[in-house]
Amino acid sequence: MQTDKRGALLVFGSAAVWSFGGAIARFLEVTDSWVMVFWRSVFAATFLLGFMLYRDGPVRTRQLFAAMGLPGLGVALCFATASTSFVLALSYTTVANVLLMQAGVPLLAALLGFVLFREQVSQATWAAIACVIAGVAIMVSASLGGAVSPLGDGLALLIAVVFACATVITRRHAEVGMMPAVCLGTLIAALVSGSLVQHFAVSPKDFGLLFLFGAANLGLGMALFVSGARLLPAALAALIGTAEPVLGPLWVWLVHGELPGLRTLLGGSVVFIALLAHLAWQFRQQSQQRVLPPGSV
Repeated sequence: MQTDKRGALLVFGSAAVWSFGGAIARFLEVTDSWVMVFWRSVFAATFLLGFMLYRDGPVRTRQLFAAMGLPGLGVALCFATASTSFVLALSYTTVANVLLMQAGVPLLAALLGFVLFREQVSQATWAAIACVIAGVAIMVSASLGGAVSPLGDGLALLIAVVFACATVITRRHAEVGMMPAVCLGTLIAALVSGSLVQHFAVSPKDFGLLFLFGAANLGLGMALFVSGARLLPAALAALIGTAEPVLGPLWVWLVHGELPGLRTLLGGSVVFIALLAHLAWQFRQQSQQRVLPPGSV
């Protein structure tokens, strides 16, 4: 299957943007998770709506919202669930457990795409998925001996499931512009969390950080992902997205001085080598198919 390089770059860009989330969250002093979800979602929604109004204008933006239909609503609910569950999960379980669950997204996306839509997955992609899961397992293995929270780990698993569903829907309905869907998802998350917040006040410092956490980290990341995922097979889009849990510890190290452990470095290397090797193979296959004369294959 043809792979769009622009799609791969966009999805990788979304993973890179999302990977700054942990480093930003370390600066926050607010302790109420629902307050964090609310402001993050509000700023993400503001960014996405502003971007659409700038790019498409008011009339076209309304048309895009009206045209997204059930696929757009499904993606909106998936992203609302994922973004909310991510913040809540960190209150109950370790970052390591959340990252380990996220490593299963490519496998879930590949299985859903095959079972529901018979989207074929190459043996090379299956091998890359296995390497990524192994690499992330190595990364987090040093901290899996702690207390396990069924609620926290359940939320982490929920993130992986709904993110895989969003990836498959976006790819399956590539003709539907999903920017309004992710904007609607952030609005849903803001409404739900806002109904559970007792007070909305945060410090000026946290207000600025939450703006960055929402507009740049969540909003921009969503915009890049839905723009790129529609151009790629679901399994490959989810596979590239696993760069997020690899890059995350790197930013925490550079920003907060928390040196990654040996297993983190080793596992991260396995993931990056698997991703780069698989992408290189995909692009090489694509180039060969373009230069072969008609009738030669």
